[in-house]
Amino acid sequence: MDEGRLPTHLEVSGLIRRVQAAGGFATVLHKGERDAGSLALVVSHRGTTSSLWERMPQLDGSRKFVASRTQDVDKPYEFSEYLDRRARQDSDLWILELDVADPERFIA
Repeated sequence: MDEGRLPTHLEVSGLIRRVQAAGGFATVLHKGERDAGSLALVVSHRGTTSSLWERMPQLDGSRKFVASRTQDVDKPYEFSEYLDRRARQDSDLWILELDVADPERFIA
C-alpha cells in the first residue's frame, strides 16, 4: 500500500459519517479489500437518478473521481447489473452509496 494513501476502510467510514451528519444516507453496497481496495461511489439525492463515480488514473499520476455511468430512468436494472458486474470483476472494489443533497460535494 502507498504510504501516503488513507486505508480504504477508513475513507469509507469517514464518508459515511460525513453524509449522515449532513442528513443523508450512506451504505456499503460491496465491501472490498480493507486497506488498498479501490472505491466507487453511487450518488443520488432522494433516490433520484443515480450516477457512478470511480477513481481514474490521470496523466499527472493522480487518481481523481470521474462520473463513469448514469442510471437510465427507463432501464434502472441496467445500472444495478453494471454494479454487480464491476463487483465481480474487481473483488478489491468497495461500492458505497451516498443519498444526500448535493452529493458531489463529498467527492474529493
